[in-house]
Order: sequence, then structure tokens, then C-alpha cells
Amino acid sequence: MDTIEYLMRGDPAIRWQVMADVTGAAPQEVAAERARVAAEGWGARLLDEQADDGLWDGGAYRPGWVDESRPMYDAWTATHFSLQQLVDFGADAADPRVRQAIARVRANVRWDHEGERYFDGETEPCINGVVLTVGAYFGESVDTVVDTALAGRLSDGGWNCWSEYGAQVSSLHSTICMLEGLWAWEQATGGTEVSRAARHDAEEYLLERRLFQRRSTGEVIDPRFMMTSYPVRWFYDVLRALDYLRRARPERDPRCAEAVEFLRAKRGDDGLWPLENTHEGPILFEMDGEREGFGSRWVTLRALRVLQWWDGA
Repeated sequence: MDTIEYLMRGDPAIRWQVMADVTGAAPQEVAAERARVAAEGWGARLLDEQADDGLWDGGAYRPGWVDESRPMYDAWTATHFSLQQLVDFGADAADPRVRQAIARVRANVRWDHEGERYFDGETEPCINGVVLTVGAYFGESVDTVVDTALAGRLSDGGWNCWSEYGAQVSSLHSTICMLEGLWAWEQATGGTEVSRAARHDAEEYLLERRLFQRRSTGEVIDPRFMMTSYPVRWFYDVLRALDYLRRARPERDPRCAEAVEFLRAKRGDDGLWPLENTHEGPILFEMDGEREGFGSRWVTLRALRVLQWWDGA
């Protein structure tokens, strides 16, 4: 089966993005397909999981049933990651179902510990970066999160969720989350000179390392960074970095070249890119056709977008 044909047999959340970013379909055709996201398939199912109080699975960041004595427990069923997934699906922010869902979050959802409103953000940059992405996408005011983010930068240009505990070197995980969030906020609001400078410096933090290498030795920082994943949650990998840079730096920085060729080499004989790293933890539902070790529609869509950018297609 042709790669595009296989992608177009997927969920509306996949199809509309293939049409918009890969095949160059007419805008009205893209819009019609995108309108299906909130009405059927994964998008509708995700919206169905929200309770009347605005929460998914009883919590803002962690589900209501999670033992809070286990602070590193990963569960992807609560509100924060559900909203991140809704953005990934590309649900139309103007859709009535989506507007109702976001209104519930705005009115009711508070962070599990602090009690602050969801769109006012938290303290950790990896969390706040996603809040910025979500808020900007759905038209919510997240200016206070930007202020927190800019105040929390480290001297090397990036962010680290452990900085409040003494970390002085940036984390690629935290930095990519914040980069995505600041870029989304700037697209929605125009940004500020300070935010653009901070984002540029953080991009340089990645690019100086060729997206995956130790600057001191050239070695791979973490083998997991070289594995394709989806959903990305708060984790860094090379494909996530490239997918960000294709939007933020369309001029194609040559320091991405090695990472791009590494990604290109991962394409299988069937024309698909595999899902290599599933971030373990409970989920609300399985997405059809997404199994570790097999060709992935999500990974393939994102890889094709990167290669079209890089190859100038």
C-alpha cells in the first residue's frame, strides 16, 4: 500500500494533517476533514472522557486515583496530558464541543497541589511549556505562564524542571516543552522581544549539540533521544526537536543535518517509520495502529513533514 494511502486510512486527526501538510489539499477540503476530529474517532472519544467539572480522570496533572506518595508515577489520563493530546489531534478551537470543554477547564480546573487555575500555570518548565501550547492553541490568556518561564531560564539558555532543587544545567526534556510553548504563544500574540530572544537562545542550546550530541565529546547524550515516540508527553527525542525546528526555523540550520539523515534512515521498506519508544503509563484508550516496533501513522506523518521541510519539497 502507498504510504499516503495508508495514512489516509487512519483517524480524522491524522487525515486532516496529511492533507494540510503533506499532500497540499485545498483549504476547504482540509477544513472539512478537520471538522470531523471533534465529532468522531479519537478526538470525540477524548472529549467524551471529560467530566462536567472539566477534569479528565479526576485530576489536573495526576489522576484522582494516583498515590501522591509516588511523585514520579507516570499516568497520562489526567487533564494536562489530555489537553496536550487534543492539541495534537488538531481539534478545531472554534468547534462548539471543544469550546465547551475548554470553558470547563477555565472555570473549574485547579492544579492538584497549589490550587491555582490551570491556565495560570505551575512551577515546572516542562509542565508550563505544555500549558503555553494548550493555552495559545485554544485562545486562553497564559501571559503569567510566560512571565514564570522567562524568570526560570538557566544561564546556558534552556530550562530544567529540577532547577528549583539546584540543577544548573538545562534539560532537553524541559527545554523542548518550553520552546514549543513559547513559539505557540508568539504565534498567537506576536510575542515580545524578550520572549523571542529567550527562545532563540534555547534553540541554540539544542543546535550547539546537533540535537543529540554531548557538546564536549560528540557522543549521543541518551540513546532514548534517538528513538521515535508518540505521544511525546514531556519527553525529548530528535524527531520532536526536528518537528519543532521545521516550524520555528524554516531556513534550515545546517546543524540539523546529521539528525535529519538519522531520521531518514529509520524509514522501513514499507515506507513507514516505526514507533520505537512508548512512554509507559496508563492511558485513556489505545489509538488504532500504534504499536511499538511497528510502522506508526503518527511517527510517519511527523517524519514526512520534517523531510519535506528539509528537502525543500
